[in-house]
Amino acid sequence: MLADSEKRAAYDRYGHAGLGGGAAGPGFDPTVFQDFSDIFGDLFGFGDLFGGGGGGRRRSRVQRGADLREDLTIEFEQAVFGTETQVTVRRHEACEACHGSGAAAGKGPTTCRSCGGRGQVRYQQGFFSIARTCPTCQGTGSVITDPCPKCKGQGRVVRQRTIDAKIPAGVEDGTRIRFSGGGEVGQFGGPAGDLYVVLHVKEHPFFIREGNDLHCVVPISVAQAALGADIRVPTMDGEHTLKIPEGTQPATTFRIRNKGVPVLNGHGKGDLYVEVRVQIPPKLNKRQRELLQELDGLSKVDNQPLLQSLLGKVKEIFG
Repeated sequence: MLADSEKRAAYDRYGHAGLGGGAAGPGFDPTVFQDFSDIFGDLFGFGDLFGGGGGGRRRSRVQRGADLREDLTIEFEQAVFGTETQVTVRRHEACEACHGSGAAAGKGPTTCRSCGGRGQVRYQQGFFSIARTCPTCQGTGSVITDPCPKCKGQGRVVRQRTIDAKIPAGVEDGTRIRFSGGGEVGQFGGPAGDLYVVLHVKEHPFFIREGNDLHCVVPISVAQAALGADIRVPTMDGEHTLKIPEGTQPATTFRIRNKGVPVLNGHGKGDLYVEVRVQIPPKLNKRQRELLQELDGLSKVDNQPLLQSLLGKVKEIFG
């Protein structure tokens, strides 16, 4: 049409009417703009931007509620063994007066006068027809003329709730637990979102956690390291007897199986790693000094019977 000088002149003077009203001129294919209509409609919500296609889509008033997040601090032992606690949540819930409709009792939404219930309004710019979301009804096609006095037409009110939360065994710092339907209720009867509880675990004064394993440091005496001993080691399940072999060197680490943290939502436990640190007396008395000097001399000549006898005395004094 634009390539024809007569038709172009008629359009410049009279607009679309100069081409024969609603009918397209000879040789004009209205489907050539269909692809543009689809693209711009999807990207910008313009609907039939280039005149292709039929009516626009109305948005549903019913919307899913938002997800919520709450942070919860728990003790180290609660993370290991699990616990049952409570979480306080402030959220939107359905208005009891209007049952989530947003309209006053006995009333309901009415057809939007701005868009005639279509959810879109059209603007004519030359031969372009641009469809946009109706600003009055926000694309729903209906408006609430008599809003509920309690919720002001929103269909929801804010309430504070206390929710029972079961924390499984084996959680760790930063674990996120999802409670389905624990979030905000959707508008106008929409489904509720989810509640996500993010855990923060306090540190333990004795144990250090790495994954499902626990680590700790236990002091032993010089005599226990040299002669060997059975010592009592604390675990999360109670005390455990750990055998220290003769001649144990400082910073030796022993592994105790299945004394760690339970596997989250699984089976089994991690292990407990015990590092022994030999305690050297900061100050020796006269007798202790004499025994250590004698022990040092005997170890040089390797007098085994006397060495064993002296080690017994060392154990008596230092043990």
